[in-house]
Amino acid sequence: MKKRVTLTFPKRSVQMPVTYRLAKDFNVAANIIRAQVAPNQIGKLVVELSGDIDALEAAMDWMRSQDIGISLASREILIDEDVCVNCGLCTGVCPSEALSLEPETFKLTFSRSRCIVCEQCIPTCPVQAISTNL
Repeated sequence: MKKRVTLTFPKRSVQMPVTYRLAKDFNVAANIIRAQVAPNQIGKLVVELSGDIDALEAAMDWMRSQDIGISLASREILIDEDVCVNCGLCTGVCPSEALSLEPETFKLTFSRSRCIVCEQCIPTCPVQAISTNL
């Protein structure tokens, strides 16, 4: 089973090797999609956790006991086609190639199934046509 979650670390827990503990203690794989972690600051990780459903629940219970906030990531990328100018800047930063330009029409296409919601495209858009639903 897979779950995409956002983990929020209090300042004192940023140094903790969480992904190591998830793998070693709970047999849960953590695919890091986005990370914003620095010493003495609140840290955030967007991860896709995969493993047995009981192991996932046990791992999430352990993280909560360490005061790590967990929220299910249900966000989606939205593109306002009325605002988009099809410049293609977002395609250059998209790690999953969910954003591309049609070779014949040069119109932006978005493959939602490929999107990992890393949000790298949002600040790249010069006309602010890209956002999330939350």
